[in-house]
Amino acid sequence: MEREFELETTTVWNFSNRGDWSGHKGDYPGNWSPYVPRNIISRYSKKGDIVLDQFVGSGTTLVESALLGRRAIGCDINKKALMISKERIKGLKSNIVLLRKDATNLNSIKSSSIDLICTHPPYFNIIKYSNGIKGDLSLMNEKEFYIAIEKVSKECYRVLKNNKYCAVLMGDTRKNGYVVPLAFNVMNIFINTGFKLKEIIIKQQHNCRSTKYWEKISLKRNFYLIAHEYLFVFRKNF
Repeated sequence: MEREFELETTTVWNFSNRGDWSGHKGDYPGNWSPYVPRNIISRYSKKGDIVLDQFVGSGTTLVESALLGRRAIGCDINKKALMISKERIKGLKSNIVLLRKDATNLNSIKSSSIDLICTHPPYFNIIKYSNGIKGDLSLMNEKEFYIAIEKVSKECYRVLKNNKYCAVLMGDTRKNGYVVPLAFNVMNIFINTGFKLKEIIIKQQHNCRSTKYWEKISLKRNFYLIAHEYLFVFRKNF
């Protein structure tokens, strides 16, 4: 059953309970808490609007779109993700379309037809979502990932209506003991595409399965555990 929520009012979000209403589960690797799309969809769209998630994963954004009275399009390059999403949205009374699409080429979605983009791309190859699907961003190295994200950002800009919003959740990683500022690199790619940066929201991470393992290593090698992600909200303005 849908719950009552107090929507976020600051740029720091902390959801210690990831959210388990309406069939939401944390069983899909890297899927985001439903509190994130619920806040974004509630603030930046209205009933009847079309919400796009081109990295749909297990369908969290689609469920929240339906609960909030929005229409939705969910795309993924991975057939398995689409099958899981299809199960999660069963019984929801909303206009939801699932498409097997590469996020770098949303050719069947018309230009300037989307009211809100709310998405959570992979953080290049930190979590691999397939065993060799061509175009899967989660199989790419860092350089390949940035090239693909630039194409993603251009497609976001193309399909989004003018003065509408695009929300992207992205985190950082470490390599050879140093931070790779993946999130801000992605942010700058979207800005260079033409988007205006509306908000930078810091989302605290919880319930990471590898935390205990990395705690010991972080003390030994003298680095802090990354415990946050960035939610960038962009606006398309001609």
